Amino acid sequence: MYILGISAFYHDSAACLLKDGTIIAAAQEERFTRKKNDPSFPKQAIDFCLKEAEIDISAITLVVFYEKPFLKFDRIINSIQANAPFAFNFFRKSIKTWIKTKLWIPVIIKKELQYNGKIIFSEHHESHIAATFFTSPYIESAIVTIDGVGEKACTTIGIGKENKVKIIKEQHYPHSFGLLYSAFTQYCGFKVNSGEYKLMGLAPYGKPVYKELILEHFVTITNQAEVVLNLKYFSFDKGKTTINKAFCEVLGQNSRKPDGEMTSFYCDVASSIQSITEYFLVKLLRYAKEITLLDNVCLSGGVALNCKANGELLAQDIFKNIWVQPASGDGGAGVGAAYIGYYHYQNNKRVYMSNTLGAQAYLGIGYNAQEILSVLEKYNIVYTLENDTVLCDSVAMALQYKKIIGWFQGRMEFGPRALGNRSILASPLFEDMKKHVNISIKKREGFRPFAPIVLEEKAKDWFFDITPSKYMLFTFRSDKEEKIPSCIHEDGTARVQTLNKDENPLLHRLISTFEQKTSCPILINTSFNVRGEPIVASPLDALKCFFQTEMDVLVLGNYIIEKNKNKEVSTRLSKQVNYELD
Repeated sequence: MYILGISAFYHDSAACLLKDGTIIAAAQEERFTRKKNDPSFPKQAIDFCLKEAEIDISAITLVVFYEKPFLKFDRIINSIQANAPFAFNFFRKSIKTWIKTKLWIPVIIKKELQYNGKIIFSEHHESHIAATFFTSPYIESAIVTIDGVGEKACTTIGIGKENKVKIIKEQHYPHSFGLLYSAFTQYCGFKVNSGEYKLMGLAPYGKPVYKELILEHFVTITNQAEVVLNLKYFSFDKGKTTINKAFCEVLGQNSRKPDGEMTSFYCDVASSIQSITEYFLVKLLRYAKEITLLDNVCLSGGVALNCKANGELLAQDIFKNIWVQPASGDGGAGVGAAYIGYYHYQNNKRVYMSNTLGAQAYLGIGYNAQEILSVLEKYNIVYTLENDTVLCDSVAMALQYKKIIGWFQGRMEFGPRALGNRSILASPLFEDMKKHVNISIKKREGFRPFAPIVLEEKAKDWFFDITPSKYMLFTFRSDKEEKIPSCIHEDGTARVQTLNKDENPLLHRLISTFEQKTSCPILINTSFNVRGEPIVASPLDALKCFFQTEMDVLVLGNYIIEKNKNKEVSTRLSKQVNYELD
């Protein structure tokens, strides 16, 4: 029994394929089209999922779309009507998209896929809560979802039990904490629905001196963790930019231009909204605990990717166990849509996922040795082919000597984090490594932090109170900044990924070899891409990224490509690219 879940037409379009309740494949459309946050119908992602399962569309029992377009359209029309005539331009722009595309989802699915079977719709937050609960190991759990907005809901509390999830409390648009965070994302000069993680990374460079000002003017958070925005400072309900002139006047400065100077003022603003985020989430989870009385909690929605806030939740010990779905944003909602079809529509018995890194993350496209070799030969790449032992020794030595490694292995990760299969690796031992990788490799702002990937069995020696953290979704404190200066952030924390031997044997072996040479069981792990580009999916994507940056060595499977041996590489691979701000 195959069920296809689809998310599309807002941002981060994606597809997920279930076989008898188990995820066979999942991928975001951006990885194939090379358009970051691509919102288009995920045709290539769907084609990949079908190919991975070795089936065609006729084998699909059910297609589930991740939200209900008519409910969302009703909310938008009501908002436009409430803000008339100020929202007329928004109406004029949006109505074309809705009439041409978003109101015709079944027609589009049938036409694009040549599909004649059953299509159903899940609500947006229902997809989110299903995505996190049904990928968790829990029989029963509280579920908290926080994002910008779905059809109407912005924050929900739910309960999952065995094969069912239900929402028991929700807060509706426009009073959205996700939109509040996005407003500050825009104010600090980053792109909404893309740069929120930058705001989180900027926060430790400042102090929360504007926290009380924000709580006084922009938002009230009640004892029941309800968010009340003062809408006179925002413009998103009128279809314009997220913030307005009055917003800037309260803070005393205009919003930062995307390429403008990053002053201490914006660092303090980022720190202030991050502090409020942590305050809000703690209050929300305490309330969820109060009304559910359960020991476990599952988090989802875009705000659940705020690893600094998640680290604070761990420290507060409100619930005994916390699970955060690795693809908590809208891309991962396609997973939840598929599960709604399997459990709610078809009422199947619960299938518990093996809670390992591979089961949750390595769900994308992979390439075998012959496929990699054909690309290398096509572009006349000079390479060496090594066994695992020689490969790990050679790469560990290169890392020891400050080389930057492009690391391409197995199946691609699903979700926003590179977890060791589409990664850029570097030594954390050099103080200037963070700046070098940010500017020369990633082509991005120098303040951006890097995550350490650490051998799980050694993690407690380097980080305080650490628990297994397979997906880079929590921060932990460390007093080892002098030893690993390039992956401890300004506030003394790090977004840690722990790795055990069973989850990724080759990467575990590489880090172990690096430890033998340096006494350090940790590497910097950042996503294999540059600013404005999705994470690489194919060997050709990896080659292009490698030759367009100052990476030193590229590892594709067991093939090692050294840049200094490929100076005559095709100009099609090494041509310079204008990297967009993200």
